[in-house]
Amino acid sequence: MRRTTRTTHRIVAVPALVIAVLTAGCAGPSTHPADPAAGQADGSGTIKPRTAEDRTAKARTDTAQTGKAENLKAENLKAGTLKAREKVPVAVGYGGVVSSVDPDASAVGIEVLRGGGNAVDAAVATAAALGVTEPYSAGIGGGGFLVYYDAATRTVHTVDGRETAPRTADASLFLENGKPIPFEEGVTSGLGVGTPGTPDTWDAALDEWGSRSLRTLLKPAEKLARDGFIVDATFRAQTQANEARFRDFTATSELFLPGGRLPVVGSVFRNPDLARTYAELGRKGTGVLYRGPIARDIVNTVRDPQVREGATRVVRPGDLTMRDLAAYETEWRRPTRMTYRGLDVYGMAPVSSGGTTVGEALNILESTDLSEEPEVGYLHRFIEASRISFADRGRWVGDPAFVDVPVKGLLSQRYANSRECLIRDDAVLKSPLAPGDPRKPAACTAAGVAVPATYEGDNTTHLTVADRWGNVVAYTLTIESTGGSAITVPGRGFLLNNELTDFSFAPASPSVPDPNLPGPRKRPRSSMSPTIVLDQRDRPVLALGSPGGATIITTVLQTLTGVLDRGLPLVDAIAAPRASQRNQPTTELEPALWNSPLRAELEAIGHAFRQNPEIGAATAIQRLPDGRWLAAAEKVRRGGGSAMAVRPSGTP
Repeated sequence: MRRTTRTTHRIVAVPALVIAVLTAGCAGPSTHPADPAAGQADGSGTIKPRTAEDRTAKARTDTAQTGKAENLKAENLKAGTLKAREKVPVAVGYGGVVSSVDPDASAVGIEVLRGGGNAVDAAVATAAALGVTEPYSAGIGGGGFLVYYDAATRTVHTVDGRETAPRTADASLFLENGKPIPFEEGVTSGLGVGTPGTPDTWDAALDEWGSRSLRTLLKPAEKLARDGFIVDATFRAQTQANEARFRDFTATSELFLPGGRLPVVGSVFRNPDLARTYAELGRKGTGVLYRGPIARDIVNTVRDPQVREGATRVVRPGDLTMRDLAAYETEWRRPTRMTYRGLDVYGMAPVSSGGTTVGEALNILESTDLSEEPEVGYLHRFIEASRISFADRGRWVGDPAFVDVPVKGLLSQRYANSRECLIRDDAVLKSPLAPGDPRKPAACTAAGVAVPATYEGDNTTHLTVADRWGNVVAYTLTIESTGGSAITVPGRGFLLNNELTDFSFAPASPSVPDPNLPGPRKRPRSSMSPTIVLDQRDRPVLALGSPGGATIITTVLQTLTGVLDRGLPLVDAIAAPRASQRNQPTTELEPALWNSPLRAELEAIGHAFRQNPEIGAATAIQRLPDGRWLAAAEKVRRGGGSAMAVRPSGTP
């Protein structure tokens, strides 16, 4: 696995004018844990590679930690019966915090922090646990993006673990006789499966910043898969929504429809195959998934999906090879950065569109004092800024190895000003809106033909972690659609992604260049938006992210403005009813807004809406003025999330 030089990015200090209350009294920089295996920081803040002696010391440390990991869920095992953990959406305390959608996964991360692990250790362990309890959203068959704040150097770094297309892929990947195949035939197929990036992301992050071995950090998830977890209503509902697809694949049906039936709420769901897979990854390293027997099983499954006899579904095979898996590499990317209300907002660079699109929208909103706007005015400008930034996203953002993405231009305030002037208080822009040209900003002008936005799957998961030293991780990972491709690798216990369907099947318009067409070993564009916000002294203020396909961007944007502009407590900003405009003729509204008088007020301006029952399921952390951490998750969406602190200390 290639290790390219990491780009550190010092933050220019900008006076914080708006939310000094959020950052006053934050602790200063600190060092990583006193773990000889974690590597040593030199005077420049660069982590030196571990020596053989370091790794020996690390092994001793890991051995000492294994006993704690093995007993992680002992309190839940009484007379052989598991007990469901309570979901609590907000937690405050010292020693670090974890926020995820699942209480078992959050508890795994907290135990790692409690045992002396750092934020990266806890993030990897939590992500592995989510692969057990949230298998339809994430797992080792998918990919993701990790954004990391290093408290010792006060710098932000990112790891791109996005999936890649086979080397044989080209712009005709999803075409048949020159026309796009039915979308469903791309989703539920080997054709949509890209080389997974999640295991290599874990390896890369731990190698750079971790203080525990992957083997140690996989132990709690291995135990969780072996012993099982309590099925809740969300897990059953997601299984039911995929029941027809799951029944058509023998390995998937055997795993997720035990006995041919949907799992019952309150029952115990076990995945011994995944437990064995995690154990193998722990013993042998992630190389077995890219070059070893697990890789072989993935390739065989993609090229010849095990469809049940009598199934009528068209299941297209893919062209993934052992060579494709062996060639996979995570990428170190310079994070995106822009300044908003005196704070520095860091995000994920292309091939994610999250950092540029959230950043452009914030720059557009910068000219308006949103704290003084009535609710209808705030939502109007939020919707219009989202519409404009999505128009530019569709034209300019793709895999930077294949297309020249004008990141600097998209994030420039000059360009945002040239687009902001399109917004009127008494009228609504029409979608699809034409893009601008960030290379040559011109006020209130378009630079091409308007094209509609392409579809992007709506399920992912996000976790946010902070540790006692002040390090922070915002990590979004996914297998694309709920249930991914619906294809389980036989005997391995995990679903394969269908991420390649994030490519455009065909150009939206023949007259407009499309930066997101398939290509050999190309990464499909993503909307995942793990985000970290720092103050003028380069200290963390917020970190957040969300699932939800392209609605991720609008969820992160709305949550950020809810806290920074509207003054909402973090948990309430996450819970607030959402709107999502993605350069479509209609804006999606959650029921609370759909049924609100605000809808009629916005329609009077010219907005058109359609209802979406649920948008996103965000998690976030915040550093409080007194030095404590606050973790926040959903109150209701996806059954509610789970926020935990190492040492709880009351309410904020």
